[in-house]
Amino acid sequence: MPDKTLIVIAGPTAIGKTALAIKLAQHFKTEIISADSRQFYREMEIGTAKPSLPELNTVKHHFINSLSVTDEFSVGDFEAQGLATLDSIFNENTVAILVGGSGLYIKAITEGFDNLPKGDTSVRQELNQSLAEEGITSLQEKLKILDPDYYAEVDLSNPQRVIRALEVCITSGKPFSSFRSNQQKTRPFNSIRICLDTDRQKLYTQINTRVDQMLEAGLLDEVKSLIPYRHLNALNTVGYSEIFEYLDDKISLEQAVENIKQNTRRFAKRQLTWFRKDREMRWFDPENSFDKILNHISQSLPL
Repeated sequence: MPDKTLIVIAGPTAIGKTALAIKLAQHFKTEIISADSRQFYREMEIGTAKPSLPELNTVKHHFINSLSVTDEFSVGDFEAQGLATLDSIFNENTVAILVGGSGLYIKAITEGFDNLPKGDTSVRQELNQSLAEEGITSLQEKLKILDPDYYAEVDLSNPQRVIRALEVCITSGKPFSSFRSNQQKTRPFNSIRICLDTDRQKLYTQINTRVDQMLEAGLLDEVKSLIPYRHLNALNTVGYSEIFEYLDDKISLEQAVENIKQNTRRFAKRQLTWFRKDREMRWFDPENSFDKILNHISQSLPL
């Protein structure tokens, strides 16, 4: 049995993953890898709810502000770079922390991700143009024709997932689903997987409060500064798309804020659905359960 252990902290947005991860990293005197795909980007500060500067200074974090929105970065890139970072951490520690709400990125580190064909920038630009002009429905219909199997299981409301699948279909001439082996890769470390959840109404209240705090912190100005990059996939995301609609005079600011809250609640539900498929996850309410979580980890660590 490997003597190195990766502690995974997963869960929906606004649940308290960052606070728990930092507390565990301090306890084990180790470092944190972020598996939140939106927090990679330096320009997206407020709308992605990154750890604060004091939090980042408390424990060393990896993959926070590591990219620009103009950089191309795939799940496969994250897998390769994340595993290299883990090797470096494990040279000094027996434990490392992986934290985030992006299930696909957590899966890439813990189980591996299939090698997909390289994307075609021109095809992606055409698909993004179609998204901007016609909305996501036309892209969903294309995917239904080109890859009905993946259409049946993908989160159809996520434009990045739909566009990536279509890009592979169009570039390769084969269905996106044909490239996925779904075979778990062997890793040279153990993983202890923890998922946070709480009363649904409480979570929704926390989400609504966080959105209000983002607006107070200057989300509107942040989105305005990103208008030149709005065509990029990184910005086709909750908290940014809705403000762009407001700036286009399609909806009021009040409606944009309400849409962010509603779409973030829907996003949280999708995150929980993803993590429930992982049978190795152990579930905890974040409130007053640090000792329980620490006890579970201690009992699961290799002797």
